[in-house]
Amino acid sequence: MEVETGKKPRILVIDDDEMFCDVMLRHIRKMDFDAECELSLSAGMETLSQSDFDIVLLDVMLPDGDGLGALPGICQMHCQPEVIIVTGDGDEKGAELALKNGAWDYIEKPPSLSKLSLSLNRVLQYQKEKKEQKQALVLDRAGVIGEGPGIKDALKQVAKAAFSDANVLITGETGTGKEVFALAIHKNSRRSKKNMVVVDCASLPENLVGSVLFGHVKGAFTGATENHTGLMKQADGGTLFLDEVGELPLTIQKTFLRALQERRFRPVGGNREIESNFRLISATNRNLEDQAKQGQFREDLLYRLRTIHLHLPPLRDRAEDIKELAVHYISRICERHQTDIKGITPEFLEALKTYHWPGNVRELINTLETALIQIQMEKTLFVKHLPLHIRLHSTEVSRKKESTHPDPPDTWFDVSGQFPSLKEFKNKIIENAEIRYLKELTEFSKNSVKEACRLSGISRARLYQLLKKHNLTLTSN
Repeated sequence: MEVETGKKPRILVIDDDEMFCDVMLRHIRKMDFDAECELSLSAGMETLSQSDFDIVLLDVMLPDGDGLGALPGICQMHCQPEVIIVTGDGDEKGAELALKNGAWDYIEKPPSLSKLSLSLNRVLQYQKEKKEQKQALVLDRAGVIGEGPGIKDALKQVAKAAFSDANVLITGETGTGKEVFALAIHKNSRRSKKNMVVVDCASLPENLVGSVLFGHVKGAFTGATENHTGLMKQADGGTLFLDEVGELPLTIQKTFLRALQERRFRPVGGNREIESNFRLISATNRNLEDQAKQGQFREDLLYRLRTIHLHLPPLRDRAEDIKELAVHYISRICERHQTDIKGITPEFLEALKTYHWPGNVRELINTLETALIQIQMEKTLFVKHLPLHIRLHSTEVSRKKESTHPDPPDTWFDVSGQFPSLKEFKNKIIENAEIRYLKELTEFSKNSVKEACRLSGISRARLYQLLKKHNLTLTSN
């Protein structure tokens, strides 16, 4: 099977067992695929950074690192290869971790060649169909800004959701743009010509939730002077978007679950059921699983809501999108205020990139509007136009960089004056880079091992290994 006509699929084997590599290369080439092998993780990563591969066969225990720890980074390489873990140290926990981190398959050594062949062919079939689907679908991004890996992953989920009527649950911190993504799903679906009805569950009075959602008939309660069509009926043929669904009162969740299952419900005070063919998208910044365990949210309703789950990354993990977001919203704000579009200095942009944005995109928009109000008739945004707390944060980050960045050695010669080999030179560069990275990681994570693992994307075991190697420590778990 070939990914493109005239082009053989390319497979990279990363394993320190030379005999195993030889067997794999011969088998893969018999399948008429191109194959290469690297005996260390660092060599494999370097090869991946320089060439495109469709599939990576990755060992776990490598002489210079942990394959599972490197897995997320490999999956996000520019060629986005699928990774099949092939290991002699297989266990259930390792398999779970591998699949959670994006591995296609987890195979124990010695592998069955027929099973391996099937797995390889399934990957290539999947990649071919995904490519055909990508060419056929042009998404209406509906205001979604950014090209970073987090946004690209989210847009893949938008594309999947657009092809079905399945319920979608969008999760993420406040201000990450959950309603924007809900609109993108609606606009790319077959229901795009109908309404998207937005319901802010946090603002619904508990005693009126049923009336707002299901409607009511005249005389159903004091103040019901006429019939009222509920929002679920208003979404008939279109999309019902429940924002902050975690705020939906427990007293109404059972009734709502039935309405969601049957697409039928009875208005408050009514004596007959009505139907509504709506598509449900929900959003929350809460952990609904924790709420369900605490009895604050129905578990059966949660299962219904998240047929498709879309999690949005916080802005602090999207530094690569800051410039595009800033340019977009500066243009929009200037247009709204009927002023000329303003320029931005590199220092202004750098301050935006280094800030941690607890309020996410919403806070960024408010910050840009505040800065634009400051400059009035001036043409360019400078750091001085930013709020004081962001300027102070930028200054502190700059100060820490200056104090913690070790200067690289002026020379790579040893005391005898012998010129180093290329391998020695590379190892020294990597060692200094690791020390610099770990020191910054230690400060940025505030000495928390858990936070350092989250930020760096490496396993706890690999983190301890690197810290021990360079005589560094983290004080908090």
